[in-house]
Amino acid sequence: MNFDQYARTAVDLVNAQVETLEQLRAFFGADSWQAAEATERDVAALRRGQRRLREIFEHGSAGRDAEAVRALNAILEAHPVQPRISGHEINEWHMHVTSRGSSVSAEHMAGAVWGLAVWLCEFGSERFGVCADERCGNVYLDTSSNCCRRFCSERCATRSHVAAHRARKRAVMDEHPAVPVDHGLVGVVQ
Repeated sequence: MNFDQYARTAVDLVNAQVETLEQLRAFFGADSWQAAEATERDVAALRRGQRRLREIFEHGSAGRDAEAVRALNAILEAHPVQPRISGHEINEWHMHVTSRGSSVSAEHMAGAVWGLAVWLCEFGSERFGVCADERCGNVYLDTSSNCCRRFCSERCATRSHVAAHRARKRAVMDEHPAVPVDHGLVGVVQ
């Protein structure tokens, strides 16, 4: 099982806009079995799941490890992992995290929560992040070597740094207004 991919499933879900069945199907991808089987009930369940998963990222990014663990354990109870081997061809076996016949949302949430739980046990909840750009709010998994990531993407980092630079520049200009320059021609001989 690729636990990193399951953990990233949680990130993708929290950051996705899944307010309608069409948006949920687009999130899964048009050709996926999840898109084909998704229902309105899955939309509602995954919207609730998004809120609960976001709390875990907020706890982790705020240094509240015990609260992140409690929240994860509560979601693990609600979405128990029942591993099974699945596949359609010999040598293409892979693991699923729920029993056969589970809803799309139950399967997705079980995988996402399982991935985050393994990630937390391996790396700690301080590796769960919420983008520092106030206009964004996306979550991410910090894979940096020294646990220093603050933004969900380079785009947000750049946007935030440019805004900060402009704010500093404005503050300097407000403190020291420019002296008007006289562009008149002084001392020109005619």
